[in-house]
Amino acid sequence: MLPARDFSALPDSLLLQILSYLPPRDRLGGARVCRRWHRLVRDKSLWRHLDLTPYKMTSKALWHLLRNHLRGSLQTLKARGTLRSVRKQEVFSPALMQALGKQCPSLHHLCLTETDLRSLSYDCIPPSLKTLELSCCEIPSMWFQVATAPQTSQAFPRIQNLKIRKVPAFSNQHLLNISVQGTLKTLVLSETYRVTDTGIQTAASHMEDLEYLALHQCTIGDLAVHFISRHMKRLRSLDLRGSASLTDAGLSCLTGLPTIENLSLESCGRLSPEAIVAVCQALPQLKHLNVSRIAFANQMINEIQASLPHGVVTSTASPTDVSVEY
Repeated sequence: MLPARDFSALPDSLLLQILSYLPPRDRLGGARVCRRWHRLVRDKSLWRHLDLTPYKMTSKALWHLLRNHLRGSLQTLKARGTLRSVRKQEVFSPALMQALGKQCPSLHHLCLTETDLRSLSYDCIPPSLKTLELSCCEIPSMWFQVATAPQTSQAFPRIQNLKIRKVPAFSNQHLLNISVQGTLKTLVLSETYRVTDTGIQTAASHMEDLEYLALHQCTIGDLAVHFISRHMKRLRSLDLRGSASLTDAGLSCLTGLPTIENLSLESCGRLSPEAIVAVCQALPQLKHLNVSRIAFANQMINEIQASLPHGVVTSTASPTDVSVEY
C-alpha cells in the first residue's frame, strides 16, 4: 500500500483516474484535502458522466454543481426527483433546465427518475439531447410537441433514443408528437397503459428508421403488430413481452420484418408453438428468441429450437425458474 505521504508523488493523470472512481459526494469531499486536489476535482474529465440517482438532490445543489463543475463538460446526467418524497420540492425548474442546455452543449443523455416535469415546457429541454430516459415521472400533456412554423428559432432536441417506464401520463398523443420528428432509432415503452393499438397505428408510419422497439406490458395487440410490420422495416430488435392480447394472427405479421435479429415474446400466453415455429422459419436473420413464461412443454420448445438452427431460444416456465438456452 502506498503511504499517505507519497500521494503527492503521483502524477495528475493517475490521481484523476483514482478520483474518477469515487462517487460524486466523495469526489467533492476530496476537494478539501489540499489545493492540488481542489484543482484536480474541478477537472472537466471527472464530470462528463454524472449519476446522482443515489442522492436526494435539491435545485440549489444542482445549480452549485452546474456553476462549479458541469459547465462545458457534462455529457450524461442521471438524477432522481422528489415525486415520491413527503416534501415535493421542485428540483428541475425551467431556469435550471434551460441553463443546462446553454452551459452544457455536449449533454446528450438525460435520465430522470421520480421527477415532476409538469411545470416544464418541452422547449426547456436541452436541445443537444439524443437520449432521454424517464422512469416514474410526471409529464405535461403537450410534451414532445415541436413547433413547425418556419419563423420559429427555438431549438428542440432531436431524440434518437427514448425510454419511458411507468410514466402514467404518456399517451398516444405523446407517441405521435415524438414520432413525427422522424429521429427515433430506439423506443422503449414499459407499462405505458395509455399507449394503445390506435397510437401505434398512427405513429408507425413516422418510425420507419426505428431499429429497436420494446413494448413491455402495454395495452397493444394484433393491430399494433400489423402496423409495426407494415412500416418498421429496419427493425433489428423487437420486444413484446407481456403483450397478453397478442394472438397467432398478429404474430404472423412479423414475417414482414426480415431484418429482425432479436425477438422477445415473453409472457405472451395466447401464442401457439406452431405459430412461433412458422415465424422463426420466415425470419432468416433471427438469432435470439425469448419465449419465457409461456406454458410450453419441453417437446414444444425443442420444436421451436429446431426451427431456429442458427439461433438461441430462451425459455423459463415461471419467474422462479432459471433461464435455459437450448
